[in-house]
Amino acid sequence: MTDSPGTVILDVDGTLVDTNYHHALAWYRAFRRYGVTVPVWHIHRHIGMGGDQLVGAVAGDDVESEHGDAIRAAWTEEADALLDEISALPGAHALLQAVRDAGYGLVMASSGKPHHVERYAELIEAGDLPEAWVSSGDVEQTKPAPDLLQVAMERVGAGAAVVVGDSVWDCRAAASLGLPSVAVRTGGFSNEELREAGAGSVYESVDELTADVASLKPQEPQA
Repeated sequence: MTDSPGTVILDVDGTLVDTNYHHALAWYRAFRRYGVTVPVWHIHRHIGMGGDQLVGAVAGDDVESEHGDAIRAAWTEEADALLDEISALPGAHALLQAVRDAGYGLVMASSGKPHHVERYAELIEAGDLPEAWVSSGDVEQTKPAPDLLQVAMERVGAGAAVVVGDSVWDCRAAASLGLPSVAVRTGGFSNEELREAGAGSVYESVDELTADVASLKPQEPQA
């Protein structure tokens, strides 16, 4: 629509559902299956990065080469076992509603597995509020690569967009595409880290962002 103020590309994991520490534990257990011990704090610093990127980033290229696919499969099993413990973050559904009420387009973009994202959609009662969903199954590379964001914009024909996420990887993906980003601290990253990664604004909670949703300023990608 020509009168739309633009599209909000909204991350799911860690932004709308409280998953980041569950994911860190699932990765820790997956690595341990193959005799690799990575401190959980170090894994957490990479949550928000897709599994195609995370194994090598936290454990090195040799582990990726020898066990990468097997560790990712083990992570899926471990994460599946924790799904029933996942809950929506306070105000998640209200944020979706506020975005649409303000006239923005809305696309949900997650590096997560498609069946995990389906569960999260139920938890946040997304219904038909999003115009489209994009997950790791739709792209070759996940965050911090910009592929998810590119596909998200293509799905709805967006000319201008702003990315909302909880991790430095969301912000870096947006920056690499020349899109603005804002962040919430629900993923456990500091204000300083998020701003250094490119976030124009940082909010302490989903509710705080919802109250300020009219300040979101989608822009066209910058070359």
